[in-house]
Amino acid sequence: MALPQRMRAMVLTAPGQALTERSRPLPAPGRGEVLIEVAACAVCRTDLHVADGELPRPSLPIVPGHEIVGRVRALGAGVETLRLGQRVGVPWLGWTCGVCEYCRRGEENLCPHARFTGYQRDGGYAEFTVADARYCFDLGEADDDAAIAPWLCAGLIGYRALRMAGGGQRLGLYGFGAAAHIVVQIARHQRRRVFGFTRPGDLAAQAFARHMGCDWAGPSDTPPPEPLDAAIIFAPVGSLVPAALAAVRPGGTVVCGGIHMSDIPSFPYALLWEERRVVSVANLTRRDGEEFLALAPQVPVRTEIEVMELAKANEALTRLRNGQLSGAIVLVPHAATP
Repeated sequence: MALPQRMRAMVLTAPGQALTERSRPLPAPGRGEVLIEVAACAVCRTDLHVADGELPRPSLPIVPGHEIVGRVRALGAGVETLRLGQRVGVPWLGWTCGVCEYCRRGEENLCPHARFTGYQRDGGYAEFTVADARYCFDLGEADDDAAIAPWLCAGLIGYRALRMAGGGQRLGLYGFGAAAHIVVQIARHQRRRVFGFTRPGDLAAQAFARHMGCDWAGPSDTPPPEPLDAAIIFAPVGSLVPAALAAVRPGGTVVCGGIHMSDIPSFPYALLWEERRVVSVANLTRRDGEEFLALAPQVPVRTEIEVMELAKANEALTRLRNGQLSGAIVLVPHAATP
């Protein structure tokens, strides 16, 4: 296909300000990179943290978005693992050095030199984007572009958090949004019982949690009907940590699944005692992606999405900020050309 010389992009110029729609020159892929025509990009709470200035030192101006589904339209020098026209996914982890101690021992998610899509590398709130070929996942041709876009972060981070929670049968999910509605499907596939926690008074979210497969759903200020083996906190609310610790059994694990969280209030040591653990999830690895993308079709994972045009990115972020959605919003710049 003939490539355009310019593209539309939604650009963040300063934290706390609305994104601006701009016409930009089409980016050219460098060595080891590919140019991707964006078919769909899901809206993630991390995008909101970037836009609101809750994550430090973004590379401004920046195009947000890191749950990208698209097709390869140009290859940079040295790219041999991808082909023109191939459908790929681009996640949050966009580049690592490959030589530090963390990269060498398979902990690339902790690379101190890592660069992240939609934060330090332009992301998918645009018609085209450039990505490191090493960090593009082959998506095959099954399923709709918009439907699988949330897999690239909500799915991957949710999967990593679920692994870190261990193999216990009674799992609590605090904050029932895009990630939780995917995790509950995997957990049920693994024959676990799932307990969903939502904002107090949010009966619609509780109904959504039950619809997606939770055995029980209730407000986050209410204890579950029985002790949990583990809990995952997706909501960026620090006060949920002691609440989750109180809900898990001795020896249980509380996983903090977000990149940003409000301060955790002080709590009595008795909540942590008896070998309860609090751990955090940091980013993802390519292994997480490979494992999740192989598992998701087996479940099969189905996403609840609302598709919006790229120009409505600010509206999408506002609705996410205000808790006015179930599942995920997906931005679609145009119909992709096969």
